[in-house]
Amino acid sequence: MTPSPPHPRRTFLQTGAVVATAATLTSPARAAGAAPRRVIETDVLVCGGGCAGSAAALAAARAGASTLLVEKAPFAGGIITSVGLPYFDGIAHIDTHRIVVRGIALELLSQSGVCTPDATTVERHNPTIPNTFEFKLLLDRLFREQGDRLRVLFNTMVCDTQAAGHRIESVTLANKDGLVTVKPKVVIDCSGDADVAAWAGASYEQNAEVQPLTLHFRIANVKPAPGLSAACKAALVAAQGRGELPHFYGPGVMFLFGKDEVYIHGVRVPANPTDAADLSRAEMQGRADAHAMFRAWKRDVPAFQDAYFQEAYPWIGVRESRRILGQYILTEADLMQARRFDDAIATGCWYLDLHPNKTTLNGANDFDPKKVQPEPYDIPYRSLVPRELTNLLVAGRCHSATRGAHASTRVTVTAMAMGEAAGVAAAMALRERVEVAALDGVKVREALAQIGGGPFTDV
Repeated sequence: MTPSPPHPRRTFLQTGAVVATAATLTSPARAAGAAPRRVIETDVLVCGGGCAGSAAALAAARAGASTLLVEKAPFAGGIITSVGLPYFDGIAHIDTHRIVVRGIALELLSQSGVCTPDATTVERHNPTIPNTFEFKLLLDRLFREQGDRLRVLFNTMVCDTQAAGHRIESVTLANKDGLVTVKPKVVIDCSGDADVAAWAGASYEQNAEVQPLTLHFRIANVKPAPGLSAACKAALVAAQGRGELPHFYGPGVMFLFGKDEVYIHGVRVPANPTDAADLSRAEMQGRADAHAMFRAWKRDVPAFQDAYFQEAYPWIGVRESRRILGQYILTEADLMQARRFDDAIATGCWYLDLHPNKTTLNGANDFDPKKVQPEPYDIPYRSLVPRELTNLLVAGRCHSATRGAHASTRVTVTAMAMGEAAGVAAAMALRERVEVAALDGVKVREALAQIGGGPFTDV
């Protein structure tokens, strides 16, 4: 694993390239004294509008905090909408299907029509929502219901942070307004990659090799047939043998959204998602691999004779990158022993889902079908709190955990639960006029219980 280095500005020089200074890049209007950079002041800034960030923003606003949510996509939902993964992984016990995460996660699942708001069990341990576009609309509506307490900026990238001492003083955004300075009292990093935390100087770790990236896609006009999955797998093995496909897994070929439409899990791209060039390469490789799979099936599998490539989702999915070093590092032993924490703010229950950077047939992991499966376990508030910064929380897969523990905590619903906890904690800290790093996690747990959230390992 790689410890957190300082984050210098990157400089690119190409042979024959013209090196421009800041002065030469300044527009005439800006140089002539045009309007100064826009400044936004807010109680809470949530960076990233995926599963964790959407829940964090809703929780903070509902608790009364003035909240700004920024998201680089033109919509919220993250892995569900940008990557297209419709599963609510982590909401229920694998054997009993007993719901162990409530709060905003259960609210979103029920409002998607999958269960009732007071459900205690679900039909399967990882239920799927019926329509990822409608999930975007659901989040839009919930955001708008918060009125003036919650502002949302889509198509907005976080591109820099300014820290003084142990506090983040401002965060720089880039969008259609140009560069925008945000001055928040509390920042919640839900970027997935711990971008804000890393750029502000928080310590983190990242393994030299992380789990591979996956692009999800859909193929229409497919005829259901016995043995379809086996035929698809055989076609991919043959395509790989011909050099048409570097890696794949499974594949998972599922009729999730329509009677003649398959949704595909199968692309596997090794990459470093915190390196811009490598991430760009992975996006291109993912699209190439998805279409190579389609061509192989179109050629070799009769069920795909009249099929057409419907869509690949806009972003490749990232499983693993940076993990902060927090006040507590959640370990694999904590999960397997179902250790209890007084400051528990969420429950996890997913298996230790580590994808290798190679082809695996049938399943996603080397160890399928024998999965390393913990009983529902606690996630402590301290794992959301960086060691160095007092007004920053993280939520989602970049929280403080070992690689083994992170393989379970990284999934959709567990990220939502951490996000809700971070939003509640941010609002509480503002009311009590203390920094989130000094907040008593037991009080956060109690506040979550009052609104139907928090850990449910004993229910």
